[in-house]
Amino acid sequence: MSSKLEELRLDVAELNKFFSTAVRQKVKDVLSIEIRKLETEITTLKELSEKDSVPETPVNSILISKPKCYEVKLNNYAWDQSDKFVKIFVTLKNVQTLDAADVFCVFTNRSVELKVNGLDNRNYTLPIRNLLEEVDVDKSHWKVKTDNIVIFLAKKKVGTKWSHMTGYEKKANEPRVPKLDHNDDPSAGLMDMMRQMYEDGDDDMKRTIAKAWTESREKQMNL
Repeated sequence: MSSKLEELRLDVAELNKFFSTAVRQKVKDVLSIEIRKLETEITTLKELSEKDSVPETPVNSILISKPKCYEVKLNNYAWDQSDKFVKIFVTLKNVQTLDAADVFCVFTNRSVELKVNGLDNRNYTLPIRNLLEEVDVDKSHWKVKTDNIVIFLAKKKVGTKWSHMTGYEKKANEPRVPKLDHNDDPSAGLMDMMRQMYEDGDDDMKRTIAKAWTESREKQMNL
């Protein structure tokens, strides 16, 4: 069984190489499905191997089973960029001890998904969707280093600067445009707009609005 397991791992490693060089999206999809099938078979063989290696025990003994791998979705990462690449840094202790086939990325022109299988009984995933700009799938790659993984997203437009990693982040950080409901009292709508500008503004904006409110109240009191 150990030889078959090794053969499957080698198959996955070679399929990942084909995936990284494939150009046609349909080919990438087929390769991705086949990789997942082989990974599932590897996991099943591992479990059977571990089960077979457990010595027989008396009926009245307590069997202690090895914990199974469970899925962990990663959320934390750091990133940087050069003219050609956006680099994503993911910290995972002892990741360098895994087989090459157990660490890989799936790229599309607007997404990347990192998969790390079997690290300390955990299968890690890091999906990043809706990338701010398009990436060159053929030139994108990853490297496994001591306790971390670096993902290299090749910029489709070389030299462009990404303000955010994803379009979602950019939209979330854009200032909200105050809306004035024309059906309401104009003065009440203006106050709502000022409150929203105060909440979204920086310190200078807040000081300016606070000063305007104070002066307005003083004028009303003097009338």
